[in-house]
Amino acid sequence: MSHGNMNLTLKVWKQKNKNERGRFETYQAKGISPDMSFLEMFDVVNEGLINEGKEPIAFDHDCREGICGMCSMYINGRPHGPKEGITTCQLHMRSFKDGDTIVVEPWRSAAFPVIKDLVVDRSSFDRIMAAGGFVSVNTGNAKDANNILIPKDDADTAFNAAACIGCGACVAACKNASAMLFVSAKVSQLALLPQGKIEAKNRVLNMVKQMDEEGFGNCTNTGACEAECPKEISLENIARMNREYLGASLT
Repeated sequence: MSHGNMNLTLKVWKQKNKNERGRFETYQAKGISPDMSFLEMFDVVNEGLINEGKEPIAFDHDCREGICGMCSMYINGRPHGPKEGITTCQLHMRSFKDGDTIVVEPWRSAAFPVIKDLVVDRSSFDRIMAAGGFVSVNTGNAKDANNILIPKDDADTAFNAAACIGCGACVAACKNASAMLFVSAKVSQLALLPQGKIEAKNRVLNMVKQMDEEGFGNCTNTGACEAECPKEISLENIARMNREYLGASLT
């Protein structure tokens, strides 16, 4: 593997706003170090565009540490690019070869309208959370933690579900643009813990209702969501949510 710098061709989706038609534009990324992250490569390209008096490529980012979930991009047909278990900001240019053409698009879902270029509006996820992703009971403080015993399996499963960063890769990967992995992770995270039990029925009903209102598609269990999730959230959460939902609907 060469450790020299790379020259790459980028085909990037450019779209002024959600009402305008978008199109692919071609850019050259020259002298890219294999140690750069994908976002750093974009920084270099944008710097060049700004120096030429051209408009930079709009993309979303914040933490650049794989925590915030904002760096959502479709890279060569895969959410967050070719590697598994990472976000776009954790993808390094050594995953590509000198001379490669890289196609970059925003998430494609009616529930995630494009704001500009690669930036989509994910406030639909916020509205789903607001509909039920909270606990209104007093959860006590740190010293109470030893008084409320939680089975290890439940604690681990809740913790794993809580790793979801709400990036939307599951929706982008799904042929139906379903948000079930996201919603089920958030439901599981709370449903498995005693503090979350009180609202359990309303939570699942309200969050699923909001999910449907936002225009996400149905889950047909293809498993693309789990495969492309940067935090490797398990499909088991969907089965658990379906059980919760059925139980809540029947009572």
